[in-house]
Amino acid sequence: ELPDNLKALFRPVAMMIPDYRLIAEIMLFSEGFAEARPLSQKMTQLYKLSSEQLSKQDHYDFGMRAVKSVLVMAGQLKRSNPELPENIVLIRALRDSNLPKFLHDDVPLFMSIIQDLFPGVEIPNVDYGRLQEAIEYEMAKAKLQAVPTYLAKIIQLFETMLVRHGVMVVGLTLTGKTCCHKMLANALSQLKRDGDESPHYEVTHRYTLNPKSVTMGELYGSVNAMTQEWSDGLVPTLVRMAVADETLNRKWIVFDGPVDAIWIENMNTVLDDNKKLCLVSGEIIAMTPCMNVIFEVEDLAVASPATVSRVGIIYMEPVSCVGSAAQVASWAAAQPAPTQPVMPRMLELFGTLLDRALDFVRKNVRHYVQPVRNNLVDSTLRVLERCLAEWVPREGRYEVTEEKQAMLPTVAERAFFFALVWGVGGACNAEGRRLFDSWLRQTVAADGLMDAAGMPEAGAIYDFALDLDTNAWRPWMETIDEFVLSPKTPFADIIVPMTDSVRYMWLTERLVVGGHHVLCVGPTGTGKTLNIKDKLMTGMPEDFSPVFINFSAQTSANQTQDLLDSKLEKRRKGIYAPPAGKRFSIMVDDVNMPKREEYGAQPPVELLRQWMDQGGWYDRKTLEFRRIIDIAFVGCMGPPGGGRQVVTDRFLRHFNFIAFPELQEDSVATILRTILSTFVGAFLPHPINATVEPMVSATIEIYSTILKELLPTPMKSHYTFNLRDMASVMQGCLSADPKEMLGPNDFVALWVHENERVYSDRLVSAEDKSWYDALVRRVVSARFYVPYEEVVPDGSLLLYGDFMVPGADPRSYNRIDDRAALVRIVKEYLDDYNAAHTKKMPLVMFVDAIQHVARVSRMLRQPGGNGLLLGVGGSGRQSLTRLAGFIQDMETFQIEISKNYGKAEWRDDIKRLLFSAGEEGKSTIFLFSDTQIIHESFLEDINNVLNTGEVPNLFDENDHNRILTAMRPICAAEGIPQTKIAMYSRFVKRVLAHVHLVICMSPLGEVFRTRLRNFPSLVNNCTIDWFMPWPDDALREVARDTFDSIAEISDLHKASIVTMAGSIHLSVEKASRTFFAELSRYNYVTPTSYLELLRTYRTLLARKQTELATAKRRLVIGLDKLAHTEVEVATLQKQLTEMQPVLIKTAADVEEMMGQIQKDKAAADETRTVVVREEAIASSKAEECQGIKDSAEKDLAEALPALDEAVQCLRDLKLSDISEVAKYANPPGGVKLVVEAICVMRNVPPKMETAPDGKGKVANYWEPGKKMLNDAKGLLDAMFQFDKDNIPEKTISRIEPYMNDPNFEPKKIESVSKSCKAMCQWVRAMFTYHHVAKNVEPKRRALQAAQEELDVLTENLNKLRAALKEVEDKIAELEFSFNQSVAKKESLQRQVDDATVKMDRAARLLGGLGGEKVRWQETVQRLTESEASLVGDVLIAAGSVAYLGPFTSAYRADLCATWRGQLADLKLPFSEGTTLMSTLNDAVVTRQWAINGLPTDTISVENGIILSNARRWPLMIDPQGQANKWAKNMERDNQLEVIKLSDKDFLRTLENAVRFGKPVVLENILEDLDPALEPILLRQTYKQGGSEVMKIGENVIPYHSDFKFRMTTKLSNPHYPPEASVKVTLLNFTITQEGLEDQLLGIAVAKERPDLEETKNNLVLQNASMQKQLKEIEDQILKLLSESSGDILDDEQLINTLAQSKVTSDEINVKVAEARETEVKIDETREEYRPCAFRAALLFFCVADMARVDPMYQYSLPWFVTLFVRAIEDSEQSEVIVERLKNLNDFFTYSLYVNVCRSLFENHKLLFSFSVCIKVLMGDSMIDMEEWRFLLSGSALGQASELENPAPDWVTAQIWTSVRSLSLLPAFQAFEGSFAEHVDAWRAYFDDNEAHRAPLPEP
Repeated sequence: ELPDNLKALFRPVAMMIPDYRLIAEIMLFSEGFAEARPLSQKMTQLYKLSSEQLSKQDHYDFGMRAVKSVLVMAGQLKRSNPELPENIVLIRALRDSNLPKFLHDDVPLFMSIIQDLFPGVEIPNVDYGRLQEAIEYEMAKAKLQAVPTYLAKIIQLFETMLVRHGVMVVGLTLTGKTCCHKMLANALSQLKRDGDESPHYEVTHRYTLNPKSVTMGELYGSVNAMTQEWSDGLVPTLVRMAVADETLNRKWIVFDGPVDAIWIENMNTVLDDNKKLCLVSGEIIAMTPCMNVIFEVEDLAVASPATVSRVGIIYMEPVSCVGSAAQVASWAAAQPAPTQPVMPRMLELFGTLLDRALDFVRKNVRHYVQPVRNNLVDSTLRVLERCLAEWVPREGRYEVTEEKQAMLPTVAERAFFFALVWGVGGACNAEGRRLFDSWLRQTVAADGLMDAAGMPEAGAIYDFALDLDTNAWRPWMETIDEFVLSPKTPFADIIVPMTDSVRYMWLTERLVVGGHHVLCVGPTGTGKTLNIKDKLMTGMPEDFSPVFINFSAQTSANQTQDLLDSKLEKRRKGIYAPPAGKRFSIMVDDVNMPKREEYGAQPPVELLRQWMDQGGWYDRKTLEFRRIIDIAFVGCMGPPGGGRQVVTDRFLRHFNFIAFPELQEDSVATILRTILSTFVGAFLPHPINATVEPMVSATIEIYSTILKELLPTPMKSHYTFNLRDMASVMQGCLSADPKEMLGPNDFVALWVHENERVYSDRLVSAEDKSWYDALVRRVVSARFYVPYEEVVPDGSLLLYGDFMVPGADPRSYNRIDDRAALVRIVKEYLDDYNAAHTKKMPLVMFVDAIQHVARVSRMLRQPGGNGLLLGVGGSGRQSLTRLAGFIQDMETFQIEISKNYGKAEWRDDIKRLLFSAGEEGKSTIFLFSDTQIIHESFLEDINNVLNTGEVPNLFDENDHNRILTAMRPICAAEGIPQTKIAMYSRFVKRVLAHVHLVICMSPLGEVFRTRLRNFPSLVNNCTIDWFMPWPDDALREVARDTFDSIAEISDLHKASIVTMAGSIHLSVEKASRTFFAELSRYNYVTPTSYLELLRTYRTLLARKQTELATAKRRLVIGLDKLAHTEVEVATLQKQLTEMQPVLIKTAADVEEMMGQIQKDKAAADETRTVVVREEAIASSKAEECQGIKDSAEKDLAEALPALDEAVQCLRDLKLSDISEVAKYANPPGGVKLVVEAICVMRNVPPKMETAPDGKGKVANYWEPGKKMLNDAKGLLDAMFQFDKDNIPEKTISRIEPYMNDPNFEPKKIESVSKSCKAMCQWVRAMFTYHHVAKNVEPKRRALQAAQEELDVLTENLNKLRAALKEVEDKIAELEFSFNQSVAKKESLQRQVDDATVKMDRAARLLGGLGGEKVRWQETVQRLTESEASLVGDVLIAAGSVAYLGPFTSAYRADLCATWRGQLADLKLPFSEGTTLMSTLNDAVVTRQWAINGLPTDTISVENGIILSNARRWPLMIDPQGQANKWAKNMERDNQLEVIKLSDKDFLRTLENAVRFGKPVVLENILEDLDPALEPILLRQTYKQGGSEVMKIGENVIPYHSDFKFRMTTKLSNPHYPPEASVKVTLLNFTITQEGLEDQLLGIAVAKERPDLEETKNNLVLQNASMQKQLKEIEDQILKLLSESSGDILDDEQLINTLAQSKVTSDEINVKVAEARETEVKIDETREEYRPCAFRAALLFFCVADMARVDPMYQYSLPWFVTLFVRAIEDSEQSEVIVERLKNLNDFFTYSLYVNVCRSLFENHKLLFSFSVCIKVLMGDSMIDMEEWRFLLSGSALGQASELENPAPDWVTAQIWTSVRSLSLLPAFQAFEGSFAEHVDAWRAYFDDNEAHRAPLPEP
């Protein structure tokens, strides 16, 4: 029964079952039947009985369409055979219409029903004459056997097609479905060519396609969503081709593929009588009468009845149609002539053994993949054919010798047994092979065929090869050369040949070379892929080239087709093939991995099947058929299960199955021994050789035990182990550094370590790890005969790495023992990383994290090493991988998700990665997280890279050319053939070696398990590292590292805080588990949450300390100012008293001084007059002296320049120059002249010599002058010191002739001697100066006389001045004393005035703020206490901010109580009852939040506080939309942007908001966060050009500090994975009972008493405003007090401001008090309506709980409020409030019930009624909660009595336990005794069929 509101949307139409009898009767009449009525009755009865009695099959249909088809056939038969009786005509129609579709077992029953309905009627056989002959001819031509039942099916198909234009040929694979319609088409065509005139025989054309090998759009056509262009599909194209042929030729559209509702429903109009194909484009194509539609399907399990009823069915029996004998005979007939002589013997052997072998295998043997019976026959025939191919000559290539030809009969017999073993018994598991070998030997012996078989007695037949040259059985290992392993062989290239690999590869080569397909099946890790790849690449004939394809869950048919098409070349029109002279061997790995569609089809498999069945596929662009030749497939697959699917047998039947059972222990031991002994013998010390055997056996034991014990479960889906794990252990052991391996124990320790890395690192629990540790300890002791403690001492670190020596080359893989050094070095690496990268990683490195770094480093150092890191988001997977990559000197590559990131961008990134590794040879880490999986196809590509190193169809032609160009020199250097395939293979090999995929996944949920199933390489090809929750030691270490730098916390407290932080984390983990168990709500606690706790604690502690210190300091300063003012008032009063007498005395002294000063000033004025007169006389005389002096100096100025020039020349004169002059023996005339002048000037007497003429004496100045010149220094000094002012007149007269001598000019002298020039200038200067000084001398004497007179005047003047000064000094002294007295007087007056003013100010200050003193003192005391308890209070607050957002109120309260108890235990100070609100709440802010729409309940306010203090952006769980409304109101004035993820330009809006600092609200978030948001959520900012920027997608955006980001979701219980949770602050804003009740109360009062509600709302706003003002005023007062300097009483403005503030504050307080009184009165009136709000709130949660019954039941709060308002308006009014509330409650309860019931299913209405009733009763306290709990659970709290069960025969133990438990309830005390006493009455009550109506027994 649908809900009423849903039924109202539809118009009911009644449909009736038609009357088949009446319809049949009418149609039979219309077809000319006279006995229509009885025949119609029998016919309908036949169908009724058939539907009831026959088996139930998907393809059986006995409906109206089946009836109609019979009637149509009956009409045709009636017209073609009018002479036949009508009942026989109808019987034939019934038989021919129904027998084709019946199973073999249903045919006799159907015929019996006909016999019963038509007793005694003999049905004549129909002779099909020429048609049957034509069919037999065509089958013989095709080398097929004309089995009678098969011929009958072909004829039935023909008959069915005469009455149905749509036919389905249904049957298992290899039942001849394809040949059935093919032979019929050939026969009809041949009949027409032979001239048969029957209208039913026409040339027939078949158009075949597989509908599941293409997409729906490609099948029917599609419209391009972007361009709106129509792309034609395959079906309309083929139909048009058929319609275009206007001849009478038959056209059959054959759909060879699974039928399901995905595509077949579009064919309904084709299969109907109107026969029209209707396309989405609007085109309708009508089919012609010559056209038929044939469906070739395996079954109709997923076809709708409507489809089945529209077609005729031909069911092909698997056994009766085509048996093994027919298969063998057809095969023998098709064999080439050289082998025909042995075919009779082969048929004889097949007849003897084949069916028996098939039966044995079917009954007794298990297969990894179950093959169909006929496929085993085909497989045997193919193997035998390949053995006999040795005797088929190939012209020009191979000839058969006569000797070899003679061996054919005997070899053929043994080849038969060889083929039987590998054809019938090759697909079974190891145990099956043992059974088959035993059966075959026994059967051969019993049949006497031992000589023919010649099977070896020892060993299994599977272990021997048949040597076709010698006709002898030889062990497989003897067919190959002895294997020698080189110790230098890379580990990835090591393949140790074993019996298994040799035989499987021999078979593979033989079959593939013969053009047959091979399927290797077996468990993971058995070497399928490795051996096949090696064989195809190195072991095949030269004309074979390998192509590798990897299937995964996401592989599509289009990808597969594109990959293969890219490898093929066009040979001729419509035919494609490998390059000329080549054949492709195509390996398809994980064949059964493609995900099944909704109805079970696997399109990639169907595409390959289309090639195998039809030889090609359709080009998806041209829609032309491509025939593909010269290819063969080799498939590999594991057993179905997990992510591996069951593949259709129609595909598998084309393959020869080769099973790869798990290797036996001896085989595994041989492989490991070969590898290990080669390495140890070549590189390690000799004593270590002794560990090889124990190590091999220990490795196998570890693996085998783990394989058996650690089984996968839903929570441990990655617990899948295979032989690759043992290989990984060996690979790690081969990394040993020979220098470190000093003894066996060192090598054993490395082995233990490698086992830990492979096995232990993936374990998920401490229990599993403990089990593993015990296993290793036991194996080490048992196998190596040494105690485990000797290998790994207790408490020591077992860790190996190659990074302990930074920069080492080569790196050595050594054991790390020193923990401290390990931590230090890794921290140094981290510092180096942060220095080298803009994106810093603020990691705390502790041993547990460093071990993960070492594990990842180990993965990366191995060639082709890949990792799967499993852990919740925030556990450090990506950060530690980046660090490990940095340590290994590798680049880390990671995709960047943007809004439009899609498959194209992904493939570009992958291409860039592969080029970097393959072309450039860079070792690169591809770091990929499951949060980046936008499309599951991403994992498909990763799966391919893990498997093969390439991505199908990734590279275009240009890329391939680039690869070949890069690889050509590399291949040439390595000696590799430079062919395209070889060079590309080398590129892929480099990719595999250099690309290291590290995939980070969260192991939570079904998605993870599905991905592991769908992409097995994630487990098989990756080393798994499970990130366990941080241990307690790690939590402590991280906290200790964080808190060590906080100086404000004492060391004692630090230790306790470290412990407390870990306890908080662990307690939230525990609470989260309870949260999920009780409420099914998810909350994940990750290491990131813990780090957020530590960061939040540091931040909040610093902030609260600053806040408290600031507030306390301001209050203390304010109190100090008040105290100082009080003290100062007393001081001022005392000062005033003391200063009054001093002030009076000082005033009298000032008056007396003033009189004395007046007298002294009069005497000073007389003296000053005389001084002024004398000064005038002296000034006149001084001016006269100055005039004389100026005249003299003017005259002197004429001579002084020449004198100065001469002096300067003398200074420039060097002593050596003068000495040079003295050296003249006969000086020049000029020189002599100068020397004479010098001598004359200095009064140097000449030497008197006789004159040349002998007459008298002449003066010779040269001799004395020369002496003078020899004393150069003395001469210069004398010239400098010459007394120029007192030159005698005699000297002047003597020197005058020289002055007049024209030769005594300086210029002329200079021409003779430069040194003499200066002396010449000096002489001339002295002469000139003398004459000037001579004229100046009288002036000097006059000046001297005037000066003497002036001196007398000055002396008298100075005396007068001294007298005046003495008087003035006295006056100044008196004035100074006077001024001091006046100043003293004024100072005293000012002090008095100042004191008076200060007294007034102090009175005002104390009067205004004195009342605040007590409150401030109390506040200071409270702040002091808060400071002391801040350590614990902030810890509780930080824990709440970091963890409590997702929890409901009850859980929050419980956790806070738990934390307070732990604080008390640790003796950490904290406030009593401290909570988040008590520590961080700001009343003014909270009130503003309420005004903006935040509910006032506790949890909402806490959410607001968390939002304000959290570092991460909030994601609000907001099903009622209240948080969304609040967030919008808060930011409405700040240019708020509101966006949704569905908005096209949401990312651009977000970028602009980040750039301009706008707030953003992102609403309607679902459970997946857009990866493009990650930079914003993680606040990934960095500095660029001095500015802070953020990269969003491809754009670098300046980051504005005002940017705010809020997210809301309407989901009531969303499941955010840890990866999302760690990026946001989750806040649970789900409305609470308390909050909703307050809102509904407001609505009710607003409707009932709008005046009250308006007044209330206004009061709330006024109170908020006034409280804000009060806070601001107090802050201002304290700020002014704290910032004032000096004496506060000196600041008049400050005092006035404080006084005015206090007045305002008092006024506001009065208003607040009045408002509170008014509010109380209003609240009293409002509270009268609370029962109404309480009832409505109860009912809302009752309605909301219905979503738990069915998710469809979703009711919004706005709808509920609207209903509530309507109830208020429509309910009956009353003046009496109690009566009004009763009316309102009754009306609303009923209204809600009626409205909700309209949307409920009928069976849920009673449940809702009960729920409403219980809720109402609970609200009215009419239900005892203990009784209610008992009703739900059947138990009560407490210890029940031990009273014995009085009637165990009918009172079960459970009933008696409940009875005793019920007695614990107060209302049922002693009930168990009463029950035992009246047990018979209770038995009657118990047995009553209507016990719910019967009265209860008496107590």
